[in-house]
Amino acid sequence: MAMQKRSRKRLDLNLLAKSIVDQATTDEQLQQKALEEGKNPAAVSLGRLGGLKGGKARAKKLSAEQRADIARRAAQVRWHK
Repeated sequence: MAMQKRSRKRLDLNLLAKSIVDQATTDEQLQQKALEEGKNPAAVSLGRLGGLKGGKARAKKLSAEQRADIARRAAQVRWHK
């Protein structure tokens, strides 16, 4: 009988470091872009924050029947094309 090979997923430290840097600098980049476009950076940050949690909050608020109805209508529109 042969022993099974054990697989280990190795953590890529470079990818981890990049994701940390991206998370730390994303807000700063958004604020800088907002300033260049003449927008209020605080409003841009708040809008992004609301956008990130909006879908989850809406799904939590809807009943299972409502979610199924929305999904059914969306599928009909996709397949109608």
